[in-house]
Amino acid sequence: MAHAAQVGLQDATSPIMEELITFHDHALMIIFLICFLVLYALFLTLTTKLTNTNISDAQEMETVWTILPAIILVLIALPSLRILYMTDEVNDPSLTIKSIGHQWYWTYEYTDYGGLIFNSYMLPPLFLEPGDLRLLDVDNRVVLPIEAPIRMMITSQDVLHSWTVPTLGLKTDAIPGRLNQTTFTATRPGVYYGQCSEICGANHSFMPIVLELIPLKIFEMGPVFTL
Repeated sequence: MAHAAQVGLQDATSPIMEELITFHDHALMIIFLICFLVLYALFLTLTTKLTNTNISDAQEMETVWTILPAIILVLIALPSLRILYMTDEVNDPSLTIKSIGHQWYWTYEYTDYGGLIFNSYMLPPLFLEPGDLRLLDVDNRVVLPIEAPIRMMITSQDVLHSWTVPTLGLKTDAIPGRLNQTTFTATRPGVYYGQCSEICGANHSFMPIVLELIPLKIFEMGPVFTL
C-alpha cells in the first residue's frame, strides 16, 4: 500500500501492474527528454544575440521536427495499446467473484461456492484494533488465492462507483444496470487495500476494499471466510 511521502506507484502484485509501471517509466523518460530539449532551446534563444540563417529558414529542420513528434507518439502508443488489450483478456478464470457497489459499502458474492454472499463495511474508529488502518480496514475481507486467474464481475445498485485496487492495477466502474468484468492474477500473498474511485455521495471516502490473498493450496483446503 502507499506510504507517506511516496513519489512513485505502489509495488506491483500482478503482471498487469508490472506492465503498467514499466510503461509509466517508459513514457516518463520520453517526457523528460522532451522537456530538457525544449528548455535547452529556450535557453539558447534567450542567451544569444546571433541569428543563424540555416535555422530561421531550413526545410530539413522543419521536416525533422514534424516527423520526430510522430515517431515519439508511435513509441508511446504501441506499448499502450498492448497493455490495453492485455487488460481485456479473460483466460478461463479459476474463480468468479461478483462485487456490487452500494451507498456506501460493497457486497461480494462467491458464485462458485454456492452463492456465498456477504457485505463489507468500513470499520468505525471505535472498532479498530492495533495494526488496523483507519478508513481502510473492513469488517469482512475478500479472501482470494494467488497464482490463479480471478474474474471480478462488478456492478452497482444505486449510483456510479469504481472498484479500484492500485497494487493489482485494477480500476473498473460499477454502473447500475450494467455488469462490467475484469481479471487479474495475484503473484504475492498479503493484504491489499483499495477504495471507491468514483465520487458517489457524501460518504464516498468511507467504502474501502480489502483483499486478503493467500496461497492456492490453503484456499483449496476449505472455507477460510470469517464472517
